[in-house]
Amino acid sequence: MNTENTQAVTLKQKAAHELVQLVAIFLYLAFFFCALVTYSMLLLKEFNVSYFTYGFALINALVIAKVILIGEYAHLGKKHEAKPLLLAAVHKALLFTLLVFAFHVVEELIRLLIHRESMATALREIRIGDLLGRSLVVFCTFIPLFAFRELQRVLGEENFRALFFRTVAPAKSDLTTRT
Repeated sequence: MNTENTQAVTLKQKAAHELVQLVAIFLYLAFFFCALVTYSMLLLKEFNVSYFTYGFALINALVIAKVILIGEYAHLGKKHEAKPLLLAAVHKALLFTLLVFAFHVVEELIRLLIHRESMATALREIRIGDLLGRSLVVFCTFIPLFAFRELQRVLGEENFRALFFRTVAPAKSDLTTRT
């Protein structure tokens, strides 16, 4: 009976931790993707764009956040964690960008196959240029994301949160004002 309770608690803790991670990644990606949508609207002077564009950006952020968690559970990029943080972050950003790219290709194939296209036609009609452009934006967005995630891994969650979210009394400076 005791083993079942500890397994249930552990499973509940894991689910809560995953939900917190998913929400944190989602909020980060949603911020960038919505900013990109706003920038595109202003650049193209399309002020009458529907809010579906923002909805698509939010859904895309949620899907990519889940893809990141799946990649982390598959230990993608783990063998490079011993490298300096910057290199580990850029390496993970590249690997996860390739993973997201693969998911986008599969998504496009499924979309085209649902619309009754043959596999050959579906492969020809994939907009590779669009997918590569999106992947570049995703890669640039992933670099700071994985830099912070690597910093969190090295410092530990509690120290990381304390560093960024708790107010700390200012340290005395070695430079004092002369009177």
